[in-house]
Amino acid sequence: MYNFVNNNEPITKIYFMIESITIIGGYGKTGEQEPLQTIKINKGEIIGIVGPTGSGKSSLIGDIEQMAQYDTYSKRSILINGLKPSYEERTNPKKKMVAELSQNMNFLADMTVVEFLKKHAKCRGKNEDCVNTVIEHANRLTGEPIHKDHQLTILSGGQSRALMVADVAIISNSPIVLIDEIENAGIKKHEALELLSGHGKIILVVTHDPVLALMTERRIVMQDGSMQKLLTTTAKEKMVSKNINLLDRRIMKLREMVRYGELIEEFSLDFDEEVLLKKAI
Repeated sequence: MYNFVNNNEPITKIYFMIESITIIGGYGKTGEQEPLQTIKINKGEIIGIVGPTGSGKSSLIGDIEQMAQYDTYSKRSILINGLKPSYEERTNPKKKMVAELSQNMNFLADMTVVEFLKKHAKCRGKNEDCVNTVIEHANRLTGEPIHKDHQLTILSGGQSRALMVADVAIISNSPIVLIDEIENAGIKKHEALELLSGHGKIILVVTHDPVLALMTERRIVMQDGSMQKLLTTTAKEKMVSKNINLLDRRIMKLREMVRYGELIEEFSLDFDEEVLLKKAI
């Protein structure tokens, strides 16, 4: 999902500073009240959402995207800076506070990459000079180079997601970013999350990936459609994250070799990396 308003009037910049969002718990699939009833997320935080398939992760970010007010299946409520958002704030595209990066992302617009980015920059009141920066960042996230004169409709899934990550980070004014399983996007997930988090946005990322889960400050654990508990990433977990990331980068290199038709006839960890991994385990 990606929101783009095509008119001649710039989209209004966020008219007040979002310092926090608060999720007020509702009910799970069994009809019982959620064990975790209040979660406050502050500006600049990265929050993970974890749990098995069918546990309600996508439903939770759906509630945030809609700024739910007890009017969804879960009966949750979302507050902005501790206050209930108005109807206009929930429905007016020019005041859209949430950008969502989903697993499936395709373009239907018949225009080039540079034409799209220029129009979006204009709508957001941004200088067109940022367009080249977006493309440069996108190309750091994907193994398939994106050229400014490429038609949007010929971009692969990985290229589309890389372009949208860079676009959301640099052009979009939306202070809240929802990411649904970016590990399945065919892009460099670690770098993508770092790019988004470097712009002061509130980020919620649905993930099964331990590298991404341990990069977050806190993570919401979902089960049976309910928010069960909130875990804070410990110092030991952060060390584990660094060590797993070493292995993950090796896997990324192997993936690139497969993409470019190279043979892979051996694989081993360097001694120092192997020691780190054993210590972490």
